[in-house]
Amino acid sequence: MADTSARRDDGEPRAAAAYRRAVGALRSRSRVGERLRRVRASGGLALQAGLAAGISWWVADGLLHIPQPLFAPISAVIALAASVGQRLRRTVELIVGVAVGVLIGDALIYLVGTGAWQLGLIVVLSIVAAVLLGGSPAVMVQSAATAVLIGTLSPVVENLEFPRFVAALVGGAVSLAVTAVLLPLHPLRLINRAAAPALCLLADQLDVTAEALRRRDGPAAQAALDRLRDNKQEVAALTEAAQAARETSTLSPVRWESRQGPVARYARAAEPIDRAMRNSGTLIRRTVTLIEDAEPIPDTLPDAVSALAEATRLLRREFATGHEPDKARRTALRAVTGAGAAYRAGVGFSGSVVVAQVRTTTSDLFVATGVEQEEANRLVRGAFGPLATDRSGSGD
Repeated sequence: MADTSARRDDGEPRAAAAYRRAVGALRSRSRVGERLRRVRASGGLALQAGLAAGISWWVADGLLHIPQPLFAPISAVIALAASVGQRLRRTVELIVGVAVGVLIGDALIYLVGTGAWQLGLIVVLSIVAAVLLGGSPAVMVQSAATAVLIGTLSPVVENLEFPRFVAALVGGAVSLAVTAVLLPLHPLRLINRAAAPALCLLADQLDVTAEALRRRDGPAAQAALDRLRDNKQEVAALTEAAQAARETSTLSPVRWESRQGPVARYARAAEPIDRAMRNSGTLIRRTVTLIEDAEPIPDTLPDAVSALAEATRLLRREFATGHEPDKARRTALRAVTGAGAAYRAGVGFSGSVVVAQVRTTTSDLFVATGVEQEEANRLVRGAFGPLATDRSGSGD
């Protein structure tokens, strides 16, 4: 007996250690995989930045013979570091900021000379001037940084002011040339990569909500609500990608054909998808109350929410392949039909809100597919069917 117990005691720690090693190995592989995905996602930006830096240095130093040509690649990288979809605006801001900084820095150095307090005064006045011109925070920062460089380097490097401005102009122009002509990003691939997390988040939480309705599991529905509310990163990425798709298809000649078709439709879908997420949040919040208040839950109500989740997934897939999202539309209408059946079977106060939000979210998804709002509302009303009582059940 003693020997058996000892073997068992010895085996349990070994099993636990093996389990911990296995879990650790899985986590390590997961982290490596995530890092590799991030590297692949940022690979295009890295290539653009490297190409822009090299070309801007060559233009500023080899062709224009600008003193201190490091300002050109710095400006190029700053412009490329802007959020994708805002590079044209950031380049303009960069040039404006440099111009303000050069003007203020040069004028004050001429009037008051150089030194610590003069440098502080130059920075203050540069920011004030940028604000008076209506500049964004980026303009203010660039103006102040330029003023600092002028104030600290001008005593050492003569006639730095104009070359600094030209170098910034070269860097900004090269960054636009790289993104528009030499190495433009593929807009459809860019927006697909950004939209997938937002649509998957919405579909997953709607699935959790449907299961919570079937099991009357209030905590599960609350967890889905909390996760859906934490969507700022996904929504911001989708909005930024939509801006990038528009910018790329406008600036890049090789992407002009994408201004119509799947890319244009996808770019316009960002706002209705955001609305769908917010309206789904209301749906899930009322689901929590419905369960807590022990209201009736017709069988077709969780099925309707499941169909809404499936429609969201189909929308992502059809967008990704560039196909017309007909399957997503049909599935979304099936969700509305189920919600109408649940309404006529009898729901409570919160249940009627859930039904209404199924309709509203479906309408949002239809608009995301390119259907006009009025037509989307008409289709939703038709799929919902007749009203059994005077309750409108609208919300689309």
